[in-house]
Amino acid sequence: MKRPLGVISFLLAAAFALLAAFVHSLPADEFVISGFQATLIVAKLLSTLAIVFLAYGLYLFTTRLINTQFVDRRRQHDIKNVVQLVFIVFALVSAFAIITEQWVGLLVSLGVVGFAITFALQQPLFSFIGWFYIMVKRPYQVGDRVAIEGSKGDVVAVDFFVTTLWEINGELVSSNQPSGRIITLPNSVVLSSHVFNYSWEGFPHIWNELSVQVAFETDLDFAESLLIDVADDYLGDEMAASIANYRRQLAETPVELEVRDRPTVNIRQEESWVDLRLRYLTHPRQGQRVRNELYKRILTAFNEHPERIKFPLGRNR
Repeated sequence: MKRPLGVISFLLAAAFALLAAFVHSLPADEFVISGFQATLIVAKLLSTLAIVFLAYGLYLFTTRLINTQFVDRRRQHDIKNVVQLVFIVFALVSAFAIITEQWVGLLVSLGVVGFAITFALQQPLFSFIGWFYIMVKRPYQVGDRVAIEGSKGDVVAVDFFVTTLWEINGELVSSNQPSGRIITLPNSVVLSSHVFNYSWEGFPHIWNELSVQVAFETDLDFAESLLIDVADDYLGDEMAASIANYRRQLAETPVELEVRDRPTVNIRQEESWVDLRLRYLTHPRQGQRVRNELYKRILTAFNEHPERIKFPLGRNR
């Protein structure tokens, strides 16, 4: 659909340009209405339409080229936004210049008007600056799972003024599941708020914990070893590959951190039981699915050794 639309835009731009040239060639003195030269006004209007359709056709052609050159949809989205801004500015400046016939004066006027707009439209301006910051610093991009100012979701669009999220959790669901709602945030929030990115491009994984309570009579060394074996059988190779990537990321920073490439278990004593916390690495969008599968496997493995692994008898946990 976009290819015919782009061709039509170029044809309309050429047609309006020819009409503008024809009207401009007509004797100006013969077409005067209320003191205004009608041919000049019509010629400017046709020239403006030619510029608008030309810019739109070039934009469609450029976006089609972007789609063929960049496979990554995140890159496509960001580059299209920048290209769209360039062509909008080009069309506006060219149209106003044609109407006023004063390029230098127009640029000066735009500077004065821009100074006034800075005070009148502070929030939209801050959001536009926020968009520029997002494009340069990359705190998040399309496809990332983020949390910003109490809102959590997957980024589906980053426009000039707003960021759109598909909400997860919220008031309707839990366990990091989509709620079906859309959240719209002004881009200006990145300039004054914390941004938590759970799946940034350099390391799209997070650590997760699964807690299992056992009785004091449990053979803790055996339970810990069994937990690690179950998790390692399910996640080990994938987790080791991700940790290798994480270590490469750490090597580029001054941070010195020991990171194990296999699941680990932390033991914590509670009032009436022992809490075994399995720590492992997973993708943020697969966290609940992985947790459910691990829990099923762990309970199955624990129930096969009732003589060595005991569960608390109380129901007050």
